Amino acid sequence: MTLRCIQQPHQHLNATLEQGILTLAIQRPEAKNALYAELYLCIADALDQADQSNDVRVVILRGVDADFTAGNDMQDFMKFVQSPLQGKAGDTPPFVLLKSAAQFSKPLIIAVRGVAIGIGVTLLLHADLVYSDSSALFQIPFVSLGLSPEGAASKLLVQQAGYRQAAELLFTAQKFHSEKALSVGLINSIHEDVYAHALKQAQTLSALPLASLKQSKALMKHNLQEILDCIDHEAEIFMQRVASPEMMEAVQAFMQKRKPDFSQFN
Repeated sequence: MTLRCIQQPHQHLNATLEQGILTLAIQRPEAKNALYAELYLCIADALDQADQSNDVRVVILRGVDADFTAGNDMQDFMKFVQSPLQGKAGDTPPFVLLKSAAQFSKPLIIAVRGVAIGIGVTLLLHADLVYSDSSALFQIPFVSLGLSPEGAASKLLVQQAGYRQAAELLFTAQKFHSEKALSVGLINSIHEDVYAHALKQAQTLSALPLASLKQSKALMKHNLQEILDCIDHEAEIFMQRVASPEMMEAVQAFMQKRKPDFSQFN
């Protein structure tokens, strides 16, 4: 089957397919590769297509140049917040992408340079192999925005990092470097040329029996439906938090370039 992401390229997603390796590179450097509704759905569609295509054996997700992604585009997010929710929270674009990543049956490699913020970290929890360079800067900012975890992060981050490390990352919402990401299990290793290393690993995997890789992944992710249910559950709570006074205070503080004051809320 012909991949739509290659046949009909999106201006902010560069897709290339070589020797069974589909590389999806987010291409919006002027916004540090921040994501918006249409781009979420474009990446999700590319993953879904790749999962069904006999031409694809491995997918690499990365940025084109200096960043992975700064997370949700703020202007797009504000439009989303101000619009009434249509249907289930789990069917909105960010969660569609997260569920596509969670359900992807083939090897998914993510390579991180520069910033990985918000959903840029949540996506890592659904990849099979994650590599970064020493420039990478991570953040899970949801609590500091009056929000709550997304994408089954409350479950997967505890599994991968342990409760206390997960609590520190989620509660403090502080930025952290690649060494911390490595120590808590968010990434496999750190490399000077992370894109080259990710490609090398993808080439290694693409030479192996795909059926065996898929079966091994399915066995390790035997609780996939539980993860998908958790994504939907967290999405409902997340959308409730979007309408919270704490969220409004965080947005106003951001617009006014001041520190938010949450002391007025219980």
